[in-house]
Amino acid sequence: MRSLAVISLHTSPLAQPGSGDGGGMNVYVRELSSSLARAGVDCDVYTRACEPDAPDVVEVESGFRVHNVVAGPPAPVAKDDLPEIVPSFTDAVRRRMESAVDVPELIHANYWLSGVAGHELKHTLNLPLVSTFHTLARVKADVCGDEPEQRAKAEAQVIGCSDAILASTVEERAQLERLYDAPSERIEIVAPGVDHRTFSPGSRSAARAVLGLGDGPVLLFVGRIQPLKGADVAVQALASLEDHRGASLVIVGGPSGPEGERELHRLHALVDVLDLGGRVRFVPAEPHDHLATYYRAADACLVPSRSESFGLVALEAAACGTPVVAAAVGGLRTLVSHGHTGFLVEGRDPAAFAAYVGEILDNPRLAAEMSRAAVACAHGYRWSMTAARLRRIYADLAARQLVECS
Repeated sequence: MRSLAVISLHTSPLAQPGSGDGGGMNVYVRELSSSLARAGVDCDVYTRACEPDAPDVVEVESGFRVHNVVAGPPAPVAKDDLPEIVPSFTDAVRRRMESAVDVPELIHANYWLSGVAGHELKHTLNLPLVSTFHTLARVKADVCGDEPEQRAKAEAQVIGCSDAILASTVEERAQLERLYDAPSERIEIVAPGVDHRTFSPGSRSAARAVLGLGDGPVLLFVGRIQPLKGADVAVQALASLEDHRGASLVIVGGPSGPEGERELHRLHALVDVLDLGGRVRFVPAEPHDHLATYYRAADACLVPSRSESFGLVALEAAACGTPVVAAAVGGLRTLVSHGHTGFLVEGRDPAAFAAYVGEILDNPRLAAEMSRAAVACAHGYRWSMTAARLRRIYADLAARQLVECS
């Protein structure tokens, strides 16, 4: 494999994670493309231009370029309205690919909207299609009940014609098979990685000094502010820490999606109702590399998501040596070893989250053991390993006959 087209329609890998539509997928596309480029695979990432003055092409590094494709208005568009833009985006990407000096050998689509575009491009350009969904409509519908069936049907069509479907964990593979009848022989489990140069253990006291945090226990929530991520559970867990009234909670992230602003207002109101003023700090989305300081400053990182295909925040926290207390859902079941690197919570009872946080705060030896175990576990996840595995998959697919639509 020498040349790869990566589709990331609805969010650019250059956008800051933690606000708007920027999240773990941005990190995934950026870090994976960078690692592949360093391994000799040219990566052209195609995303929708969301600003009127966005350059046509940004060369991030040698072999890694981001193409800002004009489709729809040069401004942010609500995710619910993006399906209408997919045809014009697809056509514009096709024109760019066909005029490129090196026509890509394979298409890797990220998220269902990109999958729809990638599906059409596969047939137009006669190229293999690899699909990573990051989240699945039928999984979200099980926990939130508000995903449009249009998306689920589109995902099923893309899955039926993808030459390979990537799952981050065994759990996600099972979801693809159970909910979409995905052919098991075409599902490849390829875990994302973490940048250990950025996310590594460090001095807790120094991190707290930089952030202006006191000496009391610090809990951390990192993620987009939307109901799916469950920041309200983190706030209520803080209120339930009866024996640690000096503990504080730092929430890092901005509102995301149609309910983001409403959820942020709801969180502020919840803080007031629970009389936690002064103990909860809201921090807007930070540059990705700044998050390491927050992880190092925390005694525990809370990840109370309703669903997570992987859970990059949990992995980054672990790489920094911070025990994680997470919901026992999706990829978090793989990333968090219960009682060893952190704790998994069945259900959404804030008191249960608080009880496990209390175990970490009350037992310094346990906390130290979990910290060491978390770092050791995180070292098994590296972007270079992810890129190496994908290079083998890409090369194999390029030599096979294309899958036909089912």
